[in-house]
Amino acid sequence: MKSPFRPTKLPDPRILDDHRPLIRSLERRGLIRGGLSLGALTMLTGCDVDSSASIDKGLRLISAWNDRVQGALFDPTKLAPTYPASMVLKPPKFNAYYDITELKPVDGQNWRLELAGRINDKRPWTAERLATLPQVDMIIRHICVEGWDYIGEWSGPTLRSFLERVGADLKAKYVAFKTADDYPSSIDMATALHPQTLLATKYAGETLADPFGYPLRLRMATKLGYKNPKWITAIEVTNKYPGGYWENLGENWFGGI
Repeated sequence: MKSPFRPTKLPDPRILDDHRPLIRSLERRGLIRGGLSLGALTMLTGCDVDSSASIDKGLRLISAWNDRVQGALFDPTKLAPTYPASMVLKPPKFNAYYDITELKPVDGQNWRLELAGRINDKRPWTAERLATLPQVDMIIRHICVEGWDYIGEWSGPTLRSFLERVGADLKAKYVAFKTADDYPSSIDMATALHPQTLLATKYAGETLADPFGYPLRLRMATKLGYKNPKWITAIEVTNKYPGGYWENLGENWFGGI
């Protein structure tokens, strides 16, 4: 007698090709080893991977689970290693995604940092006003998700001191950043308040150069490079998940080192 139950037929494995960026992101973080099959994805997530949309949903479930684990393990008081000035790379290394010769720098004279969300004082900030805040120097390792790294020296006010100054809700969940190059990002509040999270305005004692985020970029010792947006134009404090350019394409949102 034949069984009345027939196994689900999985779609053509080539359908995974449409999701390679997200799969590579999960592989880099060790969440997937030795490749990924449709059957394995079904077992890992409990989802029916019968379409491109359901595959995307399954992969993002794995990534979201990793975000929750990293967030739970994050210690807001633990400091990342620092290094001597002799190890600082000058100029800093630039990633290969942009053509550095075609970057259009921000007009520093007209630049304003806009504020939004759960912040009491939303008046825009100028670069000159940011320079009046207490400055912190740190020499840390920049680690790119693609595998390269360098030691850099960054200076500027801590993000915590800035958020306190403008009356931000420090119990909110997220801090989001808009940028002049349209590569927004966002971080968790615990990381925003970490003592090694800077609103960087200088590199190696000099004003931040145009290609590296002038006049303001985020610099964190606890997260991968793509979580450090350049050419920041606006900061929002919110309880609504803001996502980000790379994160929406499949990179891990938490992005911890």
